[in-house]
Amino acid sequence: MSDLSLPDAQTVVKTAKTYARDLLERVLSTFLQTLIGGVVVTQPLDASMWYAALMGGIGAALALLKGLVARWRDLTNSASLARGV
Repeated sequence: MSDLSLPDAQTVVKTAKTYARDLLERVLSTFLQTLIGGVVVTQPLDASMWYAALMGGIGAALALLKGLVARWRDLTNSASLARGV
């Protein structure tokens, strides 16, 4: 019977923290980028700033979903879909 080798608790917490920080950074940057893009679009069209915020929120939610799928697909410390990242 082969021995089951599991990482220690400190390693698990450290890798989860790295992944969470990476995912949070990606979600926040996507929100800000989408919000700025929404502001650029809504200003000339005289649309509500709430539409820009809504677009930012949708973009951030999609970034969060993508990051979770990336983690589920390949158990790494990254929220990237690229292999080896």
